[in-house]
Amino acid sequence: MSTRVKICGLRTEAALDAALAAGADLVGFVLFPKSPRNVSVAEAAALVRHTRASGGAQTVTLLVDPDDALVDLVAGEVRPDVIQLHGHETPARAEAIRIRSGLSVLKAVPVGTAEEVTAAYSYLEPGGGADLLMFDAKPPADPAALPGGNGLAFDWHILDGARDRAPFALAGGLTPENVAAAIALTGAAIVDVSSGVESRPGEKDPERIRRFLQAAKAARA
Repeated sequence: MSTRVKICGLRTEAALDAALAAGADLVGFVLFPKSPRNVSVAEAAALVRHTRASGGAQTVTLLVDPDDALVDLVAGEVRPDVIQLHGHETPARAEAIRIRSGLSVLKAVPVGTAEEVTAAYSYLEPGGGADLLMFDAKPPADPAALPGGNGLAFDWHILDGARDRAPFALAGGLTPENVAAAIALTGAAIVDVSSGVESRPGEKDPERIRRFLQAAKAARA
């Protein structure tokens, strides 16, 4: 079974259509004002509706340390299939968001060591809030750095112990050129890309999207 592919940070119908035409399994929309990929709640809702009208892909809304008001807006107006938490949410907060929204939760965890990978599984314990983990690269030390979408990779070998524990998603520095190797080494169930298929921050490149999907779908875990 081929690895599923998530194209994240889509901002326009044209970019979304390129991802869907290339065969994306999941499409992501960022609600984080500091990101060059940010969209409004209304824009995210329109993109979710467009995805559903086109059929096929699951929709994901990326949030960073959201308050209850934003969670309610996303659940009530955007209505994605999945909420991706990409901040410092604790397992207890992730569980509260899952209960409040009634949606599946994908928890992104920045990792740099095998010990941090092991610790992340607290999110999958009862009451831990996550239905699936995403292992991502740690952001730069700069306080102004984004929590994700920085084009940084990490040592995939630290995921050796995760391969047989539970399915997981992989993000961080993935490109059309390295995604097949990442899948082969890690056995990731989902690969997530944003900056790796862009011509500049926030601007998706349809040809890079096509090449990323082609490489990922041809890879074998």
